[in-house]
Amino acid sequence: MSRFTLPRDIHYGKGTLDVLKTLKGKKAIVVVGGGSMKRFGFLDKAVNNLKEAGMEVRLFENVEPDPSVETVMKGAAAMREFEPDWIIAMGGGSPIDAAKAMWVFYEYPNTTFEEIIQPFSFPELRQKAKFLAIPSTSGTATEVTAFSVITDYAKGIKYPLADFNITPDVAIVDPDLAETMPAKLTAHTGMDALTHAIEAYVSTLHTCFTDPLALQAIGMVFGYLQASYTGDKGAREQMHYAQCLAGMAFSNALLGIVHSMAHKTGAAFKNGHIVHGCANAMYLPKVIQFNAKNPEAAERYAQIATYVGLKGANTQELVKALCDKISDFNKSLNIPSCIKDYEGGMVPEEEFKAKLHDIAALAISDACTGSNPRIPTQEEMEKLLTCCYFDQEVDF
Repeated sequence: MSRFTLPRDIHYGKGTLDVLKTLKGKKAIVVVGGGSMKRFGFLDKAVNNLKEAGMEVRLFENVEPDPSVETVMKGAAAMREFEPDWIIAMGGGSPIDAAKAMWVFYEYPNTTFEEIIQPFSFPELRQKAKFLAIPSTSGTATEVTAFSVITDYAKGIKYPLADFNITPDVAIVDPDLAETMPAKLTAHTGMDALTHAIEAYVSTLHTCFTDPLALQAIGMVFGYLQASYTGDKGAREQMHYAQCLAGMAFSNALLGIVHSMAHKTGAAFKNGHIVHGCANAMYLPKVIQFNAKNPEAAERYAQIATYVGLKGANTQELVKALCDKISDFNKSLNIPSCIKDYEGGMVPEEEFKAKLHDIAALAISDACTGSNPRIPTQEEMEKLLTCCYFDQEVDF
């Protein structure tokens, strides 16, 4: 039996942050990141709106990029002390993802992190609080998804948590918040959104409910990302909606090995993180080449290429046109083509080769791998990651 789950309400458009004035409840905790929401005045506006709704408000601030298990546990402890009936998560994907995980440990203090790593294994939520998400970036779409990515820094592993329980009750998709993104973040989040939509469309779990959302999102990203990157406010607004549509698609169709590889390489190297959206952008053309050896996947990639107006005499040419277009996007957005070139050589070749076997094994076991149209062997995943490191063609 299939399932399609979205938030109960999605409020979108400029000024929809004012929806917070209409919430019914007694206490709200607001989970935010490093300060941009405060710096641009959105946090104060949200707090004032909640107070106007008659709520007592408490803040949990400074959630780091790629939130840690430790931050999640601190936030859950703050929630248990305050006892909110609304959890409001505001900002980029990190504070929203962190707040989703905090929600579990707030309502179920005796649950362990290890118990919820297994996909779709969460206890029944909404025993104490409802959840509202307000994204400020245009990529993760975590405001409408059943996913959260939390990092165990001791192990150097990002865990994608998955359960329909953590799909927010309410999403506020206000493009005013996205206008403040710097160009680099706009590029990375935009390519994250494109990856979400493409992987959802070729997922083995795609349905007639998810396909239209994925295609619409892909078309909007192709139409608006470049202008959004250069600061066009109208394009920023459309990208904010596009990433949300992509989220609706992948939350229900799931993802593929672009995300598996991004999760497992993101925190694996000693000199720093590979930013998630940038990793997706680098790996996506290589994974398309790999997956296209599956005829059914190749046909679906060709459908995407045709939908966005690319030309080709046959399926193979359309798949190549799609890969070339994505690579052209990366160049125009100043995204490197491979891991070797990331941040001026942040990942040395010796370290990459030393960790390749373990990273490949972890990527294969990632929750996103199961819905990929072609399941790689250990050898194939190592070869694929190597192609992503050196920017080599995938011909296996």
